[in-house]
Amino acid sequence: MNKISIALTAILLPALVFAQKKPVKKTKNAPAAVTVVPISSIQQPLKLWYESPANYFEETLVLGNGTQGATVFGGISTDKIYLNDLTLWSGEPVNANMNPNAYKHLPDVRKALQDKNYKKAEQLIKKLQGKFSESYAPLGTMFIKMNDDPYINDYYRELDLDQAIAKVKTISNSNVIEREYLVSNPDKIFAIHFTSKTPGALGFTIGFESLLKFQRSTANNMISVQGAAPVKADPSYVQKTKDAVAFNPKKGTRFSADIKIQSNTGKITKTDSTISLSEATEATIYVSMATSFNGFDKDPATKGADHVGIAATELNKAYQTGWAEIKKNHIKDYQTFFNRVQLKLANKDTVNLPTDKRLKRYATGAADPYLETLYFQYGRYLLISSSRTTAVPANLQGLWNPYIQPPWSSNYTMNINAEENYWLAENTNLSEMHQPFLQFIGNLAKTGSTTAKTFYNMPGWAVHHNSDIWAMSNPVGNFGNGDPSWANWAMGGTWASAHLWEHYLFTQDKAFLEQKAYPLMRGAAEFCLAWLVKDSSGQFITSPSTSPENTYKTPSGFVGATMYGGTADLAMIRELFLDILAAQQILKNDNEFAAKVSAALNNLHPYQVGKKGNLQEWYYDWEDSDPKHRHQSHLYGLFPGTHVTTEKTPLIAAAAKRTLEIKGDETTGWSKGWRINLWARLKDGDHAYKMYRELLKYVAPDEIRENYSNGGGTYPNLFDAHPPFQIDGNFGGAAAVAEMLVQSNAEYIELLPAVPKAWPSGEVRGLKARGNYEIDFSWMEGKVKTVKIKSSTQSSAKVLMNGKFETIKTSK
Repeated sequence: MNKISIALTAILLPALVFAQKKPVKKTKNAPAAVTVVPISSIQQPLKLWYESPANYFEETLVLGNGTQGATVFGGISTDKIYLNDLTLWSGEPVNANMNPNAYKHLPDVRKALQDKNYKKAEQLIKKLQGKFSESYAPLGTMFIKMNDDPYINDYYRELDLDQAIAKVKTISNSNVIEREYLVSNPDKIFAIHFTSKTPGALGFTIGFESLLKFQRSTANNMISVQGAAPVKADPSYVQKTKDAVAFNPKKGTRFSADIKIQSNTGKITKTDSTISLSEATEATIYVSMATSFNGFDKDPATKGADHVGIAATELNKAYQTGWAEIKKNHIKDYQTFFNRVQLKLANKDTVNLPTDKRLKRYATGAADPYLETLYFQYGRYLLISSSRTTAVPANLQGLWNPYIQPPWSSNYTMNINAEENYWLAENTNLSEMHQPFLQFIGNLAKTGSTTAKTFYNMPGWAVHHNSDIWAMSNPVGNFGNGDPSWANWAMGGTWASAHLWEHYLFTQDKAFLEQKAYPLMRGAAEFCLAWLVKDSSGQFITSPSTSPENTYKTPSGFVGATMYGGTADLAMIRELFLDILAAQQILKNDNEFAAKVSAALNNLHPYQVGKKGNLQEWYYDWEDSDPKHRHQSHLYGLFPGTHVTTEKTPLIAAAAKRTLEIKGDETTGWSKGWRINLWARLKDGDHAYKMYRELLKYVAPDEIRENYSNGGGTYPNLFDAHPPFQIDGNFGGAAAVAEMLVQSNAEYIELLPAVPKAWPSGEVRGLKARGNYEIDFSWMEGKVKTVKIKSSTQSSAKVLMNGKFETIKTSK
């Protein structure tokens, strides 16, 4: 992420701390209000639970159906709920041809680098920049003011991961009120169900506010809201201007939200801005949300979707369907995905502590296999909840954002973060959730072809540091104001394309490979072939080159980012070229291009081991200006790439290990998630586990304050603390658990490649391996005891376990 020092407080959502009028009596144990049925025989019921409402965003319970999201505070006197729609962004379709003469400056940059005038190159490359990305926008905040009960003496709040339902229970001397919250994918609705143990004692008033431009009206037991996102919302790290957030009544994405109460026992009244329920025993609130977003290349104001009609239709359908059926449909749909993978680590949990207290206990060094499992499955829960929208992937905050200028625009940061969001998609059996990102790559290729031509006069397509819902692909920096260390990196398309090949490897979907994946991979490779130049020894390198967000220090003392032949560039190109050649072994329909790729691959400048035994990040053995920098892009070939291995490239793998040792373990959340995977690939399970524990280090809620020195960790609601919150650490950490238990390549599957001593025994069901295998196995004392492998396409699997290879027959 951009590392410009920023002051964010001015653009935060105004503090709306929940209005708790009475103190809540703390309880030692969760009340037995809700019984959760276990989803399997090996995995305990999974839930986050708390003894008090949330005061901060990082304490909330988040729900989503892959498009609409709700962030639940669970307040007593007033419940506050942030509402989001994944397709609500600032801006409009990008003009990819924004800097048509940029390519004319490329020869000057290359000449400066050839002359080793790195300072001059650093200045010239800024001429190869365009606009910043747009920002993900908050839809609004719903307030539910509960009718006052002065005698509340107990409280319970939970998120049930097995059912994707949040629950709040308040207990008073005279009554018990329970709330259930869910966001349904089948019924496209956010619903809250209330029950009162005492007949007629339930009542509340609903209001709505937004940081966006909006209007609201009330009629027929409902609030109707129409509004619009900004036409521009600058990144929060850009120097503040009066028009950092700009609205235009004729431009931008529109949105609608309809809120309706359903109750057979209560009385409903309204004002011009609120609706109220009184004297009820049971009630349901339905919230529908829709936007005019109609595709990355369609003007949302003039060619937008009918957001008003869509929201009205979904609300009416939900009202007719009713709570009971909606809940049933929701659970069935959600469990179709979530229940595929089950995990049991070591001993059964015997501790009954709220999740925040559990995290604090874990920080003292206590063993907690339940918490470790919970975090893994929470990552899967978050992906199901935030990634089910065609061609709109989960963003930096997944789906949940209350800020009009969120950290780093909550965009798609293509130099690690957007990709890390999807590391767990295939190996934790959520291939369908991968689709939005894979489809998004197709959008990027369209804008990226213009970017490649106008910025570099090259074929194929290219993507840079940042993107957004409009598939922006240009180098960012506001036309010359961006630091090249992050603004001018050109390998975003190269990195993203690896996901296309990975999806094929895990699914063996040849039609996908031939019709969708390979054409996109080929376009990215075309750009790379054109981007490469020869160095003085005749080997191919990139020029210009940067290593994402890191800087070098030359022997003369110059600190810069722009150079040539960066290891990260060449690692990503090497991986893509290998994927192209592997794809052609299957498709056999592009021999001439494969020959060009093969020739270039064989002449790529090789990896270099530095004087410290580390893997060299720069073309020369220069010092890093920050030896412990959070990015480790030059280790890409080890992970998420696959061409560096301990078995086939032991010297390079050893240099990668030395690099990690020099960097150390203290780093930000997403970076720690990456390093855990790297240590797992190095087959060092104990080091991977050490860092997994550090990823779960308790971090107190800090809203949006940026603080890299904290070294990451986990907030009370299990959100990753970058800090501030970024969801990629959750996804990277969950992926790492699977990587510690199962690794695979085109030749074989390895079980327990990096299992730590802390997990001597366990059982897992449903993890996926390359080759379209689904694996169930158990282990004791670090040795595999039972194994079952299913496949719809393969009759057998070659498996490395307990130190030897075995061939195992598969079942359907």
